[in-house]
Amino acid sequence: MSNSTEFWKGKPVFVTGGTGFLGGWVVRRLLDRDAEVVALIRDGAPRSMLNSSGDSARVNSIQGSVEDIGLLRRTFSEYSIDTVLHLAAQPLVGVAKMDPIGTFEANIKGTWNVLEAARQTKVKQVIVASSDKAYGASANLPYTEEHPLQGRYPYDCSKSCADLIAQMYHATYDMQVSIVRCANLFGGGDLNFSRTIPGCIKATLENDRFVIRSDGHFIRDFLYIKDAADAYLHLAQAVAGGAPNGAYNFSLEVKWSVLDCVDQVLTLMNRKDLEPVILNQASSEIREQYQSCEKARTVLGWKPAYSATEALKETIAWYESHFGVTGKTLAAGGNR
Repeated sequence: MSNSTEFWKGKPVFVTGGTGFLGGWVVRRLLDRDAEVVALIRDGAPRSMLNSSGDSARVNSIQGSVEDIGLLRRTFSEYSIDTVLHLAAQPLVGVAKMDPIGTFEANIKGTWNVLEAARQTKVKQVIVASSDKAYGASANLPYTEEHPLQGRYPYDCSKSCADLIAQMYHATYDMQVSIVRCANLFGGGDLNFSRTIPGCIKATLENDRFVIRSDGHFIRDFLYIKDAADAYLHLAQAVAGGAPNGAYNFSLEVKWSVLDCVDQVLTLMNRKDLEPVILNQASSEIREQYQSCEKARTVLGWKPAYSATEALKETIAWYESHFGVTGKTLAAGGNR
């Protein structure tokens, strides 16, 4: 989007989840545009992108969590926050199944706290991170923004609830609230090796066969992390310029099975000999999820800058650099 740096320069922006995978990239994009970033940090996370890159020295860090509404109100007021990018969440499906209450506290209560604090302190604009998981299972795919939100499992339900609360604040209080529903994110900086792409890359660098928890035929849509971070900024700027508030899908609009993902990675890494191990043990997950981004294209003029192949090549290169390519054995990885 034109004049992006001019739009963000000097703007006080509050980012929740600053040490998260997405948060680190969003902060980097904001700093590149000379925004005044205030980041909410729950855990120290020394290996996070925010800290390992040195970006933490360039932001105002607030120690705390989204469950503390008093801290949010104070921060919004003291830093004269203009825009809130609410990214903090418990993001893992498996963790949500084991600890649904903790997930609901972070994902649902955290969202209403951010929105209520923003309402009370008259923040101009809030962008809320939802997910394609908010839609729940549907026989009518791809998802469009008009699909009902009907998450059934703990993580999916938490995103459905947070999404609906965000819509409620916009409708009831006329707040400038928009919602980002991204597909599965991947890219450099993701150190959660329970996810398919980083887990497969790590296993391959270790000369191991990647272990797939499911039968390998679960279908997902994806989005490169750089495109995802840019989508948040693009949406905020577009809405400030008159585009309608609301929910927007962002993805590559691909339909990849887990086996497709693994095959793509192994092909690009020239290791097709490392056939994956299939456990067929996954449960409490939606079988097929993929999106239409027609609304983002037509209303916002958005499109991803990276193709799937370009994004995977960059991602593999990041992990090769991160771990080194000397053939040393890495720490034990997770399974998808």
